[in-house]
Amino acid sequence: MPDTSPSKSLERHLFWYVVLRLIVAGTMVTVSVLLWLSPGSDQLQATESITGFFFPLLGGTSLATLSFFALRKPLRRWPEVHAYLQCLTDLVVITLVVYHSGGPTSPFAITFYIVIIIVASVLMGRKAGMMIASIAFLLYGSMVVGVSLGWLPGDGSTALDPRSTRFAYSLLVPLAGFLGVATLTSLLTADKISIARELEAKKVDLADLQVVHQDVIESIPSGICTTDLAGTIITINSAGLEILNLQIEDLAGQPIQSTIFSSEQWEEFTAVQRDEGRLRSEVTLENGEQPQHIGFTLSPLINAEGAQRGSIVIFQDLTAWRKLEQEVRLQERMAAVGSLAAGLAHEIGNPLAAISGSVQMLSARTGLEPRESKLLDIVLKESQRLDRTIKGFLRFARPRDRSNSRFDVGQLLRENVELLRNSPEVRDHHRVELSLAPARFMLIGDPDQISQIFWNLARNALKAMAEGGTLSIEGHLDSTAYIVRFSDSGHGMTEKEQATLFHPFHSSFDSGTGIGMAIVYRIVQEHGGELQVKSSPGAGCTITVSLPTIDDLLAPATETL
Repeated sequence: MPDTSPSKSLERHLFWYVVLRLIVAGTMVTVSVLLWLSPGSDQLQATESITGFFFPLLGGTSLATLSFFALRKPLRRWPEVHAYLQCLTDLVVITLVVYHSGGPTSPFAITFYIVIIIVASVLMGRKAGMMIASIAFLLYGSMVVGVSLGWLPGDGSTALDPRSTRFAYSLLVPLAGFLGVATLTSLLTADKISIARELEAKKVDLADLQVVHQDVIESIPSGICTTDLAGTIITINSAGLEILNLQIEDLAGQPIQSTIFSSEQWEEFTAVQRDEGRLRSEVTLENGEQPQHIGFTLSPLINAEGAQRGSIVIFQDLTAWRKLEQEVRLQERMAAVGSLAAGLAHEIGNPLAAISGSVQMLSARTGLEPRESKLLDIVLKESQRLDRTIKGFLRFARPRDRSNSRFDVGQLLRENVELLRNSPEVRDHHRVELSLAPARFMLIGDPDQISQIFWNLARNALKAMAEGGTLSIEGHLDSTAYIVRFSDSGHGMTEKEQATLFHPFHSSFDSGTGIGMAIVYRIVQEHGGELQVKSSPGAGCTITVSLPTIDDLLAPATETL
């Protein structure tokens, strides 16, 4: 930032005054020389004018300019002293020029003095202006008195009679003019300085207000974006950039219709806002792997005249709230379903046991016809299937108490994968891969329930690959959790199926009860973990289980089985 202190300002103005002074003097001499050289001019009069006025003016100005640059560095700390010296030097030069150009009768007798008085008043104020005016009168008056009384050499034509009215006039008029110009210029300069100081104070206040305003905007955790009437983004705060995961160069000057909203959405929202004055709504952005839910308020941006100059969009990221809302609804639903399942299992379990026992007794009798035996076999098979379903309801409704023991999750995954490979669920066209990094890691939890998570997710993945495929099971350590990821190459799921994946009694398979995934969800929640699902039709499915870690890494190695 440039230095705007008074001393620096005076030094800068003094420099430009010296430069302008030299340019004016040089221009006047150049014009006179050109006139002297032009045909038909009075050579004698022109020569006297040049030698008597312009050459002394240019010579004196040049000497004053040289003195300015010579004293500029030594007097850098005292710019007012330097300014006084320059004004005094100019007064001496002007006095000499006036003396050589006619003395009291010179046409430049008062004009040049007034210029120096004005410069002094503007640069240094009233006191300096009055002082320079007084010195100017002393020099001019001394020159007039000296010429008139014969103390200074002259041609006699310029001398005035000391007893004449003209002599008194030649002294009183410059005195009044010098002091009057100094006073008037000082008053104008004082007003100018006062206005400049008030303006500077207003600038400081405005700058402070802008800083406070900017600090307030940047401190608000919500995103704040302003646009013009065409929808071009003008400003956006840091919170808004963080929510959208973008940089300022990605948004500034860009249309909001192609960055945050679509063109159709923006037209619809602005139309509603014009009718209602303010609009509160939500949009979903495809920002990264997971959709991002944005809640926003659209308001008009009004200028000082009350006219709309654009729009204000205040927005927040509601993704975490929506996720929490879904989890709460799911937990409420699972609690209600659990209570219902417990009652149904109790009411159906005992009659079902009686039916199953009776069917087994009837099947043991001899002399039954083949058709009767087949019907009894069907009843027995279906009763056993119903019994398994009832037991699943009971496991969901009344889970056993979770044990907290220290176990090696890597070893647990290896054992379960080995059992899975030898189970009838895995066929020749299936491939099961396991990757662990590290190979061993200790968790605190219930290993039996973690095994239930493994078997439910693995079996679902195998069912999704009825025509064959690869099930990849990956275990690795994150900064705050141990991650187990199940990825299959099956038929995948739609968004609707993903939304109901962990709901009880919602199954994507004809033979499923919809209890297994609900049990997985409950176990993960009880262990303080999280579940994430990523899938699309025809592109397989990936389910990620995050289990919180407590102990440090034991064996940092990667094992691929």
